[in-house]
Amino acid sequence: MAHSVTDHQSPLPVSEATVLALPPSGQAQNLSSRWTAVDSLLCGAFAGAVAKTVIAPLDRTKIIFQVSSNRFSAKEAFRLICGSYMKGGLLSLWRGNSATMIRVMPYAAIQFTSHDQYKRLLGGYYGYQGHGLLFVFVYLLLLLLLLFTTDCCVCFRALPPFTRFLAGSLAGTTAVMFTYPLDMVRARMAVTAREMYSNIMHVFMRISQEEGIRTLYRGFTPTIMGVIPYAGITFYTFETLKKIHAEKTKRPQPHPHERLAFGACAGLIGQSASYPLDVVRRRMQTAGVTGSAYVTVLGTMRAIVTQEGVIRGLYKGLSMNWLKGPIAVGISLSTFDITNDLLLKMHQIGFSAH
Repeated sequence: MAHSVTDHQSPLPVSEATVLALPPSGQAQNLSSRWTAVDSLLCGAFAGAVAKTVIAPLDRTKIIFQVSSNRFSAKEAFRLICGSYMKGGLLSLWRGNSATMIRVMPYAAIQFTSHDQYKRLLGGYYGYQGHGLLFVFVYLLLLLLLLFTTDCCVCFRALPPFTRFLAGSLAGTTAVMFTYPLDMVRARMAVTAREMYSNIMHVFMRISQEEGIRTLYRGFTPTIMGVIPYAGITFYTFETLKKIHAEKTKRPQPHPHERLAFGACAGLIGQSASYPLDVVRRRMQTAGVTGSAYVTVLGTMRAIVTQEGVIRGLYKGLSMNWLKGPIAVGISLSTFDITNDLLLKMHQIGFSAH
């Protein structure tokens, strides 16, 4: 029947023939909205690498103050940065950044990819009732299966507030579980001289031989306790601001500078909420090289408060975090969204070509 219709049709203009040769619009939209886990991993890794490289000198300075009993001030931080530059040159400000890249690229890749998967899973089970902890653990197990075997849909329907928070928290927790030893190595390299640890493998070998394998996971508990509110609040705030923006402006996607602002707000709120646990984590990670005996979360927190006070101890360096944190999170989230959109357009172009 199709042949008979074709036989009776007159030749079409080139433009019309080209249009009619394309697949149905519904099929094109369906294929263009599919997003592979590999694409998400690449976007996440790139976003994390760019953000951490930009703020590496500030991050290193913050860690040095976090693990010492010296009082933090902007003047002292500037003096430390200048001293590092005069002593070791410009590249000394990025000491430990190689370990940061090795950590942050898989961390960011897993976090962003799992966040997409959790939104997909939670959206698919929207309205699911009860079985709280079992519900969460089932999703953790499902993620391992889905991460590399299914496509993630780029467009998610709006999730309720708690579900947005839960998706972010689970994404952060998943990323930490897979990459924590690299964070420990990064912290050690940031606070020690090159003579002590020459490279990443040297850090792993010395810690394993002198302090034991378990030391690589020292500070894991406060990290998990901190990443739940941090990642949850950060992703929740970013997704909520984008949702409100879309409702107010009727534009599906914000401009790059708007994404940057949304990410900065998300980072500011998320990092402020979890900062004391970040200080505790760094103290426990570097106890082997600072001569301190930090073993448990509560014991470390009690020692910090007793010796340095609540504000000057648990919130030491927070003002610097307010400077570097929003910049890093803003760059990371906006870079991920931009590269996400870019790869999606490349997929669409490739589809149109076929």
